[in-house]
Amino acid sequence: MKVATFNINGINRRLELLLAWLRKAKPDVVCLQEIKCYDSLFPARALADAGYTSLCRGQGPHHGVALLFRDGSGIETRRDLPGDASDREARYVEAAFRGILIGCIYLPNGNPQPGPKFEYKMRWFERLSAYAAEIKAAGIPALLVGDYNVVPTDADIYAMRSWRTNALVQPEPREAYARLLGQGWTDAIRTMHPDAPMYTFWDYMRGAWGRDAGMRLDHFLLSPDLAARLTDANVDASVRGAENASDHAPAWIELDV
Repeated sequence: MKVATFNINGINRRLELLLAWLRKAKPDVVCLQEIKCYDSLFPARALADAGYTSLCRGQGPHHGVALLFRDGSGIETRRDLPGDASDREARYVEAAFRGILIGCIYLPNGNPQPGPKFEYKMRWFERLSAYAAEIKAAGIPALLVGDYNVVPTDADIYAMRSWRTNALVQPEPREAYARLLGQGWTDAIRTMHPDAPMYTFWDYMRGAWGRDAGMRLDHFLLSPDLAARLTDANVDASVRGAENASDHAPAWIELDV
């Protein structure tokens, strides 16, 4: 089974790019972030014509996540991350598909920091950690996939010099990510590529794509039983170089299930 994640940065604006990539890559499941549309404007029909059913958790011009399924439909299990009933930002959607629980994540960016946005990021991270611990304790085969908005280590960014004050690289979110791994979750891309940078994001500014000045923000965390079934992982970096591209590239893993 091939599972992908793609921060599309506006699904209607980049629909043709998404459809072209789906035709070529043929993932079985896709976790999308920053769809930036209301549910009523989500292009479900165009995606269905391409062979994908969808679950959407939209939020106007901001945020928004969705799950796409090829050759079947996922069973929606959750539309919000637990732990704060007052949080209405569309950053999490979850479904069961072929016996696997798949959580699609768009973790808060946290900039500028310090400040309320960074505090919200860390609260969200704490809620994710608590929920991940529950899933792990229950022994559920699970994937927690998406744009975590954290660069786990200095090896996951082209250079730190111009990013040292950015929320993406601060010690607190890095430590929160490390705690998830400490629960027993496996970072699939780093497991399959222990030494390569494997960037998934290149900023629109300063010619980042042309200089390969990227960073790894998009991650697959696998429960132990699924980690044992991991066979491949990679990033379709060339998609970032397409016309009208998102600032992220799709990343994917393959599981022997």
